[in-house]
Amino acid sequence: MLRPRPHPVRLSGGMRTLESALSRRGLGPVAGVDEAGRGACAGPLVVAAVVLPQTSGFTDLNDSKVLSPSHRNQLYEQLRRSRAHISVVTIPPADIDRLGVGECNLAGMRRAVATLPVTPGYALTDGFAVRGMPVSSLGVIKGDATAACVAAASIIAKVERDRLMEALASRYPQYGFADHKGYGTASHQQILAERGPTPEHRRSYANVAEAVGDGLPKPVTSQ
Repeated sequence: MLRPRPHPVRLSGGMRTLESALSRRGLGPVAGVDEAGRGACAGPLVVAAVVLPQTSGFTDLNDSKVLSPSHRNQLYEQLRRSRAHISVVTIPPADIDRLGVGECNLAGMRRAVATLPVTPGYALTDGFAVRGMPVSSLGVIKGDATAACVAAASIIAKVERDRLMEALASRYPQYGFADHKGYGTASHQQILAERGPTPEHRRSYANVAEAVGDGLPKPVTSQ
């Protein structure tokens, strides 16, 4: 006996196609979840969850990495002023070293959804499925470029983390955190080789562990 095929979700309908399809099936509101700082070797991991209002008015949401800093900050401020529901979870380097960045990322996504001001009916995560979510969820490949709520979460997480790294730059002025944001750039590697790590560096990362093991001075304190 032939069974009717489910109607496919066509992304050509725009950045809110997935959210709209889920909402039409009674699974709204839909939260988007993303993180910033997973690949950095210094600073926190920041995870954000965002539920956009049904009529958000946002037409230029996109993956935070492809937006210019000024545009990204503008969208961040607009999201903060809008009726969007936002939750942000910040995970410090010590927890990343103790538990691993992968486990911290998953735990952060679960916490971000669980602490939203509104209980979502469904969650979309960027790239991969997350086990143990407090609501039903779906991993979306390149979700931050195809789903508006995930794009919004990527912008919130990125800007929040960038501002934290800029604050750390004033505490550790010789480490260039405002420029490289804790990622392992050539200039950051050179500073690590010359000065050793700060307490904000992730000791479990190979490049930081190598610097610690080279007989360098003990980690510096904030100035």
